[in-house]
Amino acid sequence: MQQPTIGFAGIGLMGLPMCRRLLAGGYPLTVWNRNGAKCAPLVAEGAQQADSPAALVHACDVLILCLADTTAVQRVVQQFAGHLRAGQIIIDCSSIEPAATRELAAQVTEQGAHWLDVPVSGGVAGAEAGSLTLMAGGDAAVLAKVEPVLLQLGQRLTHMGPVGSGQVTKVCNQMLVACNVMVIAEAVALAERAGVDASLLAAALAGGFADSKPLQNEAPLMAARTFEPVKWHVRTLLKDLDMANRLSQQQGSATPMSGIAAQLMRSHAVRDHNGDRAPASLIELYAGEKPCS
Repeated sequence: MQQPTIGFAGIGLMGLPMCRRLLAGGYPLTVWNRNGAKCAPLVAEGAQQADSPAALVHACDVLILCLADTTAVQRVVQQFAGHLRAGQIIIDCSSIEPAATRELAAQVTEQGAHWLDVPVSGGVAGAEAGSLTLMAGGDAAVLAKVEPVLLQLGQRLTHMGPVGSGQVTKVCNQMLVACNVMVIAEAVALAERAGVDASLLAAALAGGFADSKPLQNEAPLMAARTFEPVKWHVRTLLKDLDMANRLSQQQGSATPMSGIAAQLMRSHAVRDHNGDRAPASLIELYAGEKPCS
């Protein structure tokens, strides 16, 4: 069976290794990025480069988006207008507002195309290894058509329900991750203040109820004050916490822990442009005599 041609928009920290996974799987790949220079490594490895989102649409059967935020996705989709064809499948791996996802899906459906929201979790390491967790919203039959493509990117794909369900699930994922990272920073700082070697904390708690991937990844970096290379950003976590709090208000649900985490993270992000730094830098919130309030 002939493999579908793939278009990919968004060659960032996650997009680059995801594209490399697709090339390794033998998929014909065309890429586009607002800063076209970021496509160069993929072109050198066999991908084609489109000079616009419209050209990208014309070059593929399946189009994958991995963009920074809701606004970025909306801007790119606007440029698809009049270029989509019946049966094309758009897979949005970005993390964006569920309500906006449903609006975008309605727009492309009017043009005969299909929309799946399939945000991912697992970070750069998961993208490189093809071990991402994928949470999907959209029509189950359409999802089945692109399942082999998605399983080239991840180890677990779960259909969560209709369009928007994947994004709601990702919001829940990011609430857990962001609050976890904030508490890890508190724990590392407390261990240091109490005279414990915080570099041993992750190993000491491995396998217990307190263990998690964020603990194993971030606690050693926080203890060592190692913030480079940046593989994810404080601003991304803050964006997702804000999205969680907006969704909770829309749904009449309570998210007090996520609200507090967002306040603390915002106080860190706005200081010295910390939004572009790694989440391990959150340990600096607790570098003084008292935690940030």
